[in-house]
Amino acid sequence: MKRVVITGLGCVTPVGNDVESFWESLKNGKSGINLIESFDTTDLKAKLAAQVKDFDASLYMEKADVRRSDRFVQFAIASSHQAVSDSGIEGNIAPERFGVYYGSGVGGFDTFVTEHNNLINKGALRVSPHFIPKMILNMGAGNIAIKFNAKGPCIAVSTACATGTTAIGEAYRAIKAGYADAIIAGGVDAAINPLAMAGFINCMALCESEDKDNASIPFDKRRCGFVMGEGAGALIVEEYEHAIKRGAKIYAEVKGYGSTCDAFHVTAPDSSAEASARAISDCLNEAGNNFDAKKIYVNAHGTSTPLNDKTETKALKNVFGDKAYDLSISSTKSMTGHLLGAAGAIEAIAAIKALNESIIPPTIGYKEKDEECDLNYTPNVADKKDIDFAMSVSLGFGGHNACVGFAKIK
Repeated sequence: MKRVVITGLGCVTPVGNDVESFWESLKNGKSGINLIESFDTTDLKAKLAAQVKDFDASLYMEKADVRRSDRFVQFAIASSHQAVSDSGIEGNIAPERFGVYYGSGVGGFDTFVTEHNNLINKGALRVSPHFIPKMILNMGAGNIAIKFNAKGPCIAVSTACATGTTAIGEAYRAIKAGYADAIIAGGVDAAINPLAMAGFINCMALCESEDKDNASIPFDKRRCGFVMGEGAGALIVEEYEHAIKRGAKIYAEVKGYGSTCDAFHVTAPDSSAEASARAISDCLNEAGNNFDAKKIYVNAHGTSTPLNDKTETKALKNVFGDKAYDLSISSTKSMTGHLLGAAGAIEAIAAIKALNESIIPPTIGYKEKDEECDLNYTPNVADKKDIDFAMSVSLGFGGHNACVGFAKIK
């Protein structure tokens, strides 16, 4: 089996529209959560979101293509453009060996709302001919492949909030088995609109506080739901020898991946944490399971919902036992909000940056300890700490669990 590494990173987030600004925000505990101003929230119980600011799609796409694409595609192209540029892979790989594993939780939700309103208010003839290609979920992956002439495997992954992690993990497996030399992997979502917000509110998932500093508070006893975010993350996942041959810089080696399903409930996690723990242990075992817990960083799913955070804590205890207390853990969703299908991708980037720079980003807003969430969540301030292994954990609606692990290249 082949070795697999990460050679490029790119992101669009509520705390920065490139990797450098994103990472600086995380290290400094900067939040991207604020009151929604892009539409009227009078009738909505939840009024906070983590929205991308000052984004200019024309930096990455022709203006005509911007007009013909949904916001989620624009984010996907931007993050992938950054990652491809960062990696230097363009022109240095055979197109048929270059793939895309890039997903979304909900696809072109803004387009769906707009065209439905056109149908109701103006009639069927006023529905845009671009409606379907703007909306369908695979158009993030498809447009990325078109832009970068990636003629290898192209798969639009969708495992709800685990999408980004699943995409990276499946890309890792494909390259490890020899099906591609490099894959653009990641996830995207851009669904902050009244309909999506109402749906999440009515299934009791969102925090209804209007205090932006005490809304997304993972693992805190006061937590009451997640804050909706938007954005995209992309990573260049590449076969080690291919990367070495072309002189690529290498951020980290992908060492393990776990993917399981609770097979329990459409939204609630299984409180036994059996399957989520198995995703983590499968990742750890594939990586060799020889890492000192004191030198492991876990970027937790940490949504700030009552059930997720205590279940995820239990999963880590199921895997590590008493050594779970030695882990360095944080939820960067305390700053970015929950980016749905993009979450795992940008959190994998955070895990890799933590590994590279020996800095554990904090879980901000943490004030009140929960007896069922009693691990080291790196409260409020980043921790300077050398680590050997970094994991990103994602747990999605439908019971999807995914964990991907990274180590320094040796």
